[in-house]
Amino acid sequence: MKKVLVTFPEDRAADLALADALGGVAEISRIPQRGDPSRSGVLKEADAVISFMMHSEIDPGEFSLLKEGCLLQSMQAGVDALPFSDIPESVTICANTGAWADPMAEHILGMILSLGKFLQKCHNRLVKGQFDRSIVSTWFRGKTCGFVGYGGIAKAVARLVRPMGMKVIAVNTRGKTDEDIDLIGTMDDLPRILQESDVLVVAVPLTRKTLGLLGEKELAMMKEDAILINPARGAVIDQKALYERMKAFPDFRVGIDAWWVEPNTHGEFRIDYPFFEL
Repeated sequence: MKKVLVTFPEDRAADLALADALGGVAEISRIPQRGDPSRSGVLKEADAVISFMMHSEIDPGEFSLLKEGCLLQSMQAGVDALPFSDIPESVTICANTGAWADPMAEHILGMILSLGKFLQKCHNRLVKGQFDRSIVSTWFRGKTCGFVGYGGIAKAVARLVRPMGMKVIAVNTRGKTDEDIDLIGTMDDLPRILQESDVLVVAVPLTRKTLGLLGEKELAMMKEDAILINPARGAVIDQKALYERMKAFPDFRVGIDAWWVEPNTHGEFRIDYPFFEL
């Protein structure tokens, strides 16, 4: 019987799901705590390892213990934080691509609506006793929602904005999709997506090719009052270029889910520009 090693903390719902899926075909165990002398042996014997925050649940030096053909399964959609240089080439790495698509889509829609309807700005003024009805919110019907990347999360967002009457356009690496949308192109069509989008959702993984994908040149192509939502990794967008764009165009609104330096990945939260003063 194959041995499956779970590295994330006990979670009743996840544990029940694993038992239901693998019970009878695999022996499921949880990794011992750091310092436990049995920890290295368990890692050596594992045929598959299932992790949530893999880069923090397994120490860099422990990846070399994994046997040839071992499967590393991340429950997260992105694996960019993994120390690939420490992982043997004989180990297969799988990302949970499209994971959390539906709840993430709701979160993204929430940011779109909040920014478009100026909810935070109106709330802040009410707190100060200012009853201001002069703010004109965005009417999304007839507007265009563009996607950089068109995987599971982007498709889930598209299914939410289409009933609002929004046009959906997107680019991905293949320039193809099974979804019925208004336009699908390759990354060569990125300028068109940037220029036409009233709302732009960035939904690509962080790779060598997407690092800094949206810089000063790309942001300058966008509408001055566009809404930019980034549920991808922060480093997909150039931080300085984004700050300068927001500073120059106050109506350019941004919703950020993933920042450039975050506690779970980097051990701290840090930004290099005063976004919250804008």
